[in-house]
Amino acid sequence: MTYFNSKTNLVLIDIVLLIVRLFVGFAMLSHGFPKLQMLLEGGDIKFFDFLGLGPKISLGLTVFAEFVCSIFLILGLFTRIAVGFLMFTMFVAGFIVHGSDAFDKREISLLYLSIYLLIMVLGAGRFSIDGMIEKRRRASEW
Repeated sequence: MTYFNSKTNLVLIDIVLLIVRLFVGFAMLSHGFPKLQMLLEGGDIKFFDFLGLGPKISLGLTVFAEFVCSIFLILGLFTRIAVGFLMFTMFVAGFIVHGSDAFDKREISLLYLSIYLLIMVLGAGRFSIDGMIEKRRRASEW
């Protein structure tokens, strides 16, 4: 393998997609789990009220994206749909919730957003449940 070779190694891309999905999925779980705990504890919820839905509904939608969709991302199941919710959540976090903050406060949500954009374009890869479903679907077409 040379560094100037323009050929793409598809197996290597699938391995990297698996590693990125696992790392980013578990990393986002670490953000979503405390929010899930906050939601389950009940009590007075103080959370950003997006679109006037109320803090509890906004927190619930964020938990769905950051916790549930991260599990789907880790598994590689419904990956593009899950990443769509995660992208929306990171867009809101980066441009609305922290929109007037300094860049260092917005940086992590924008980094997540850019990684999710790549996964949206490339898909989950071969080493995923989506990949297994696609392989079985193609085999049944014969």
